[in-house]
Parts: sequence; structure tokens; C-alpha cells
Amino acid sequence: MKQCLVCSAVFPREQPGCPSCHARPVLVDGFEAYAPELAREGGGFKESHFSELASLEEGHFWFEARNELIAWAIEKYCADRESFLEIGCGTGFVLSGMAKRFSFARLLGSEIFSQGLHFAAQRVPQASFIQMDARKIPFSEEFGVIGAFDVLEHIQEDEAVLRQVHQALKPEGMLLLTVPQHDWLWSPSDDYACHVRRYSARDCHAKLRSAGFHIVRSTSFVSLLLPLMMASRLKKRKQGGEFDVTDEFKLSPKLNSILYRVMKGEASLIKAGVDFAAGGSRFVIAQRIEKQ
Repeated sequence: MKQCLVCSAVFPREQPGCPSCHARPVLVDGFEAYAPELAREGGGFKESHFSELASLEEGHFWFEARNELIAWAIEKYCADRESFLEIGCGTGFVLSGMAKRFSFARLLGSEIFSQGLHFAAQRVPQASFIQMDARKIPFSEEFGVIGAFDVLEHIQEDEAVLRQVHQALKPEGMLLLTVPQHDWLWSPSDDYACHVRRYSARDCHAKLRSAGFHIVRSTSFVSLLLPLMMASRLKKRKQGGEFDVTDEFKLSPKLNSILYRVMKGEASLIKAGVDFAAGGSRFVIAQRIEKQ
């Protein structure tokens, strides 16, 4: 079901506009826009990053390994795979991977910046896309699975986003979430990416529970590579000066292959039931429960 962002009426998603107040989304750059005023200056990210990401994600060990972990979690923990919404879909790299792996009847990507949607639509032609503000999701009990992958850390009002996700999920629907972890890993990389925080497990779990979620599984990842990540971040702090975000992506094919194999080994341990306490990122699988 859709939920009107003006009067809060709930109505079938097939209807183009709200039957109560007649509000309806406008088109921005060819996409339905639910927050058109933010489509080109939404904050929390920079439009120029999309073209950089689109050229760097494919084949990079971290993005590839994260996609494989997400796909495994959907297969293991998400019984209802009829509909999937990705919040902050960026250039569509995750959606593309999930579309190849699963036969979702409905695959929807959302992004606050309309520019990102152009990259995503080219990458995943079988999906639909909308422009929206994650703090105001225009759906109610609509999706079996919602994913937010390295999105919450860009948004000051992360708890509001989680409450909106709860509303948009079907009863007992599943949320898949990845966030950067550990304040002590903060570096110019976070500043460049417009992060407002890195999470602790305790903070992440508390916010999820407060929003009405039961935590099914939670683990760090990028754990076996944490010493290398710490060294890289410390080096960046000491360097100062001009920061080049592409430095972390400039890996030789051999090094990229080695790091990918390490991440694959780590994923095998996670799949076997190992939950890592520390790591560059945290991966949480949570289920919507009814609030008391």
C-alpha cells in the first residue's frame, strides 16, 4: 500500500495519487519524485560521487564481497522474496546483484538524488525507481524485504528513517542493514563520504529495537582485514592535505584478488555461524515486530 505524505491516507499502490487529498508525485528527470525539492541537493552525499562510484564498484573486492553476503542473507533469512526495496540505491550495484540472484516480483530502488537513479536505471532495467527522502517513505506494509546498505550513516535523523522502514515493511518483513563501524576508525574517508557517524553495535541495536525491530543476526564484517584498514586510516590522518577518495580503489588486480579471497573466507565463517565483534562494518538482519 502507498501512504500519502500529505494527509497520511493509505491506498493501493496502483493508484497514481491520493484519493483523499489528491496529492500525487511529480516527475523529476523522468522519475516519480516524492521529495522533489531535494532531488538535486538532498545533503548527506555529493552528486559527483555517483559517476566515481559507477566506474569503481564493478570488480572491487569490497563491493563484490558485500553483495555476496547480502545475497546469502536474503536466501537464508528472508522467506518472503516477492518484493524488495533498496533505500539509497546509489548507482544500482546492489540491486543489479540481487536481480541476477533472485526472481523478485517487484524490485524497487529509491534515491534522494535523481542523478544516481540514471546510473541505477541503466544498470538494472528490470527494476523500478523513485526519488524519495528516506525520512518520509510513501509506503505502508508494502515490502517483504527492505535493504539500506551504507546509507544510515549519511542521515542525521537515522532513527526517523528506521521508523519509516518499519512502517513500509509487511508484518514480519525483514530489514537488511550495513553501516560503517567504530568511531576510532574515523578518517578523511568519512568526511569525504559525508558521513555523520560511525556506529557501535550497541548504538545500532538500540536504535533498531526502539524502532520496533527484533535483531535476528548481527555481525561485524571486514574483520580479518581490520588491521590493514586501521593502518590505512591512520596513514590518512597523518597525511593531511588534499584527499583523493579513489586511492582506496587503486589496487593492483593481484592485491584486489587477495583481499577478495580474504573476504570470502570471512564470509564462510559468518555463514557457519561466527559473529565477529569488531570490523570495519556491521551487518544486521532484523525483523519487523509489532510495537507494544
